Amino acid sequence: MTVTTQSSRRIRVAAAQFHVGVDVDRNLQSCLHWLEAAGACKPDLVVLPEFANHASWYDDQAHCHRVSVSLDGEFVQAIAAAAKRIQAHVVVNCTVQGEGEQCTGTSLLFSPQGEMLATNDKQVLIGHENQFLQRAAEPGPIVDTPIGRLGLYACMDGVVSETPRCLALRGAQVLCNSLNSFASDEGSLHIPVRAAENRVFVVAANKVGPLIPDALLEPVSEQTGIPVKFLSGAGESQIVAPDGRVLARASEEREEVIWADIDLAELDDVRRPDGTDLIAARRPELYAVIGEDPQTQPEPTYAGADDVEVAAIQLPGTGQGAIAAACVAVEQAVAAGARYVVLPELFYAGANDTPPVLAQASAEAVAALQAVCGTACVALSLVEPTAQGYALKAGLLDASGVILRQGLLHASQRYSWSELSDDISSLEQQPAHLAVLCGDDAQYPEIGRLLAMRGVNVLMVPLAPLEAWELRTGLVERAAENRINVVAACQPGELGTSLICSLQKDFTVMTPWQERPFDGLLSQPELTRAGFEPGVTMATAHPACAANKVVSLGTDLVRGRAWWLSAAITASA
Repeated sequence: MTVTTQSSRRIRVAAAQFHVGVDVDRNLQSCLHWLEAAGACKPDLVVLPEFANHASWYDDQAHCHRVSVSLDGEFVQAIAAAAKRIQAHVVVNCTVQGEGEQCTGTSLLFSPQGEMLATNDKQVLIGHENQFLQRAAEPGPIVDTPIGRLGLYACMDGVVSETPRCLALRGAQVLCNSLNSFASDEGSLHIPVRAAENRVFVVAANKVGPLIPDALLEPVSEQTGIPVKFLSGAGESQIVAPDGRVLARASEEREEVIWADIDLAELDDVRRPDGTDLIAARRPELYAVIGEDPQTQPEPTYAGADDVEVAAIQLPGTGQGAIAAACVAVEQAVAAGARYVVLPELFYAGANDTPPVLAQASAEAVAALQAVCGTACVALSLVEPTAQGYALKAGLLDASGVILRQGLLHASQRYSWSELSDDISSLEQQPAHLAVLCGDDAQYPEIGRLLAMRGVNVLMVPLAPLEAWELRTGLVERAAENRINVVAACQPGELGTSLICSLQKDFTVMTPWQERPFDGLLSQPELTRAGFEPGVTMATAHPACAANKVVSLGTDLVRGRAWWLSAAITASA
């Protein structure tokens, strides 16, 4: 076990990825084998995949119950003994027998002494899991251990934001994610973003090999149109730091163990480079409806066109001299057919401009762009005077002037002069239901969720990123977890470039896809990233696609959230 000191609270964490079939006894032996293999690196914590007792494929409810484990049965006892043998905390997820023939998908945490410390039922079920498993009735526990405060979740719980968010808000330092996923965007998107947006470590273990019985691979592939290779676990188990850096990543196909040394002292100060604390700056009073039953809320229509051209602009430079360049670029985008155009955050700002100077430059930019935008709408940053001072806003203008304003919602140290808004705004028009956000607000998963709940299908973000994860995973996840088209513009730099997230028209798993072959993506949109040169980046967004949020049969990304377990999101500090 790793030695810790007062100044360095280093622990060693590991994830094991392997194949799980339909023979429970053989699967137990696999679990034990990979725990022993992980034990070779002397870890403090080992995470195993989801449904480690049996492939998630059942003939009927009786079959599901029969292959599930009992909490006092041989399978669980053997895992407990293995945890004691390797002297590590161990997380494994199994289907667990409940009353009658009921079952749950449950993560189990064992101590190095072989004691079961906690259980946590899965909150968000996907596809046929809805037919066989019961959803969690209680929030997952935060387990205070000698190696830190641990939180547990499983697979689909991490494809939406609420479950990991609640665990982090309630004090978890290390999130343990067990997966049973074919999706390539788990590894590239859904796993790492949960570490960065919540400022925690994530240890995630996925499967490899077939996720359904071998004999059914070809028939299911023919019936669903899903190539056989996408009926297998996607691997890419990983360990992620609080800033979104992947510290260790497994392969896509091999059974293996990965490990990394992490230092919980990093969690003592996880502020952004400007000093902003993303957790402390949250506004729970704005998020109340997230914790309310969707059945009591009107379902938005998500009205919008099938296709609309959008553009993100990067400029040769910044400062007030950039206004003329912005006008030229907007004219180019409009001539190319763009209906919505986004400019970088405060592109007209000089390095040391004061709020009064910014307000004057903002007014000049609005007047200049209004004269050249033609039939398009242009999203940009506004700085406007208020009764008490000044406010940073994201704005949307057309030839008539500013038609939508969204003030900064969360305190930001670099914009400490800005008053905050208490309202979230959107605009319904043809061909889309629109919203604009200041770049710093887009990092909060609650805001993307609120926009989706009111029917927004195109979100425009003038952006000046401070961290790499904002462009790598943050904005992409806002599009993916809410099914919203996102257009974000920034000046290119070492943190990344502008991007456009266009919703895929073929979406729901296990239904026929018409425009593209099944490619293993669960919810990630089609990505268009700008190069590092100034210019206009164009793409086609699909507003109407926001109406379909059913990622798999019975699983709605927005209305299927575990709203009854979201008190940590809506509770005041």
